[in-house]
Amino acid sequence: MSKNMAQKQSWWSCVLWVLLLVVAAAAGADESGDSAEQIGEAKVDNADRVIALDSPSQDADIQNRLSAILTSSEQFSQLQIRVDNGLVFLRGYSTDADFIGWASDIAKNIDGVVAVVNNVELTPVNYFSVAAIKAEFANLWVKLVRALPLLLAAALTFLFFFFTSRPVAAFLVRPLRLMTDSSLIQVVLRRLLSIFILLLGFYFFLRIAGLTQFAVAVISGTGLLGLVVGFAFRDIAENFIASLLLSVQRPFRLGEVIEVSGFRGVVQKVTTRGTTLVDFDGNHIQIPNAIIYKSVIQNFSANPNVRGSFDIGVGYDAKVRFAQEVAMALMLKHQAVLSDPEPQVLIDSLGASTINLKIYFWVDAAEYSVVKVASSLMREVVRAFEAANVSMPDDAREVIFPQGVPWIDESTQPEPAAPAQPQVESTTAAEAHTGTTGRLLDDLASDTDDIQQQAKRSRDPEGGANII
Repeated sequence: MSKNMAQKQSWWSCVLWVLLLVVAAAAGADESGDSAEQIGEAKVDNADRVIALDSPSQDADIQNRLSAILTSSEQFSQLQIRVDNGLVFLRGYSTDADFIGWASDIAKNIDGVVAVVNNVELTPVNYFSVAAIKAEFANLWVKLVRALPLLLAAALTFLFFFFTSRPVAAFLVRPLRLMTDSSLIQVVLRRLLSIFILLLGFYFFLRIAGLTQFAVAVISGTGLLGLVVGFAFRDIAENFIASLLLSVQRPFRLGEVIEVSGFRGVVQKVTTRGTTLVDFDGNHIQIPNAIIYKSVIQNFSANPNVRGSFDIGVGYDAKVRFAQEVAMALMLKHQAVLSDPEPQVLIDSLGASTINLKIYFWVDAAEYSVVKVASSLMREVVRAFEAANVSMPDDAREVIFPQGVPWIDESTQPEPAAPAQPQVESTTAAEAHTGTTGRLLDDLASDTDDIQQQAKRSRDPEGGANII
């Protein structure tokens, strides 16, 4: 009997414990439901590993332990931790999204944690705050101080390449003098070698300073850079190449008279960009070298002998052969006319009242002016024809009088008053010939020297040294 009573009491005890567990579970479910309603759509992480506590698993101990861990990380601001029946609620801000998930992992691994509700958010960005800029500059300053020894070594290396580039380039170009005397080619090669040495020094500067990727980008980007620069400076490159070709071929020299594209003048200067001419009016004319190289160049100084000519007419009643001999004898005696090639007096055309003679003569253009010699010859030929009674009539003109030729009886006309005598100076013809006017008229010197002297006294129209 006592045994049956004991079994019944044990059975009722089990039933009572089951009822108590059911009631506790229902109460916990209600509380967790209220908490879920409060947090809305917050993320809930279940615990999978355990971090043992020194004290029994209580909410206060969990909160203290978790707060100490997360605060010591210094990755959270405005951190709030609440533990309710093993359920951990986290609120606050962090600048790194990885630490938000890390906070959940730490909370789940503490003994007694049932789940974690993580409401930690990323710190909102303040676009008007200068704190981030200050922090970035501070970081750059720290890196600069750390890299200062490397930068100093890199700078010294670049300075070594900079100061040795020109002497090394000059030493490497020196054997080229045995192959060509063109100063432009030597200067160009020397500059190219100097630039190459400088680029090499800049590359080592970047390598030593730790900017390896930038150095590789500079070296690999030179092809694209060269393409862009080539299109941008196409005309400059074209003129530079033309200057190289002109320096090698030398179709003209400084001081020579040339004509290019309708411009005639004395060559004053030839640079890597263009050629400067001084025309016979004293004007500076700058022509790009590319135009000069592609145009027809007429060099009047390459051959010093220049031919001049002029026309003169004699009457049909004159002895043409005799007139030719008079003009030929006069030119052979003239100081500026060359005997080789010899002058010529030819019949050019038959006019209405004259036989037109064409007189050709040669002069040394380096010493005499063709225009001045022609003027002197025309004056002397006219005087020689007059002295030899060679007629030089005007062109025939036909005058028509529709009303007939008017008749005027001179006997009925009053005598005209004597014209006033012009005032002349008392200088004789000999004195006039030997005076200043005569010297100017007899001056047959070439104008090229005058233009060259003017070019030397004038300002330099363009920078850069002569290349020829």
